[in-house]
Amino acid sequence: MLTMGIDIGSASSKVVILEDGVKIIAAEVIQIGTGSSGPKRVISQALESAGLTIEDMDRIVATGYGRFAIEEAHKQISEISCHAKGIAFLVPTARTIIDIGGQDAKAIRLDSNGGVKQFFMNDKCAAGTGRFLDVMARVLEVELEEMQDYDARATEVATVSSTCTVFAESEVISQLSKNVAKENIIAGVHQSVAAKACGLAYRTGLEEDIVMCGGVAKNAGVVRAISRELKKPVTIAPNPQITGALGAALFAYEQLIKESQ
Repeated sequence: MLTMGIDIGSASSKVVILEDGVKIIAAEVIQIGTGSSGPKRVISQALESAGLTIEDMDRIVATGYGRFAIEEAHKQISEISCHAKGIAFLVPTARTIIDIGGQDAKAIRLDSNGGVKQFFMNDKCAAGTGRFLDVMARVLEVELEEMQDYDARATEVATVSSTCTVFAESEVISQLSKNVAKENIIAGVHQSVAAKACGLAYRTGLEEDIVMCGGVAKNAGVVRAISRELKKPVTIAPNPQITGALGAALFAYEQLIKESQ
C-alpha cells in the first residue's frame, strides 16, 4: 500500500512516499514553497526517486499553507496534526515539538499516544521565524548556512530584539557600526529566535522529550540557544523538514486501513 504526504510551506515544498505505513521509500525537499513551481517539482522528484507514478499512489494527503492548491490530494489536514503524527512516528518519546519554519513558529504538546494536547503558534510576525534569519543574514552579509558556524565562535551574546524584525534589523546595523563582532551579533540573533520559540513552548505546558523540526532545526546555533533558554536537552528530528509530509503520509495510510475494515 503506497501513500504520499505533501507539505507545502511558505519557503519549501516537501514530499514523503510511504510503503505500508512503515517504510519511507522517498523523501524530497525543494527550497521553494507555495505559489511557485516547487509543489509540482517536488512531487515529480519523489516519484522519480521511488521509480513510481502518481497513479501508483493509493492515497495522497496534503498539509501546510499550500495544501488546498494541491490538485492531486484526496484530503487536506492541518500542519499541526501532521507534524504531531510525523514526530510521534520518528521520536515516540516526544512530548513537546518546536517547529520553526519560513514564516511561522509553532509549539505543540503531545500526549503519550502522539495526539495533540495543546499548541500555540506565531504566524502574525516574521520575528522568530526562518524569514527573520534570512533578513539578518542579508544585513550581516553572511550566508544563511554559515550562521551556525559564526555562532559557535561567539564569545558573548549580543542583545537583539525578539519582538520585531524591523527593530532587530536596526539594532544589528547599529551594532555593526560599533564594531561588535558578527559572531556575537549572530549569537544574539539566534537567542532572539529561541526566546520567541520558548515562549510558545512554555505556554503549551512544556514536557520532555523536546523535539525540534522545521527548516530552522538545521541551524545548530538556534538549537543550542533553545536548549540554553529552556535549560533542557533538545533533540533534532531526523530529516527535520519532512515531518509534516511524513505525518500526512501516515494519515493517508490510516484512512486506507479504516476504509478497508
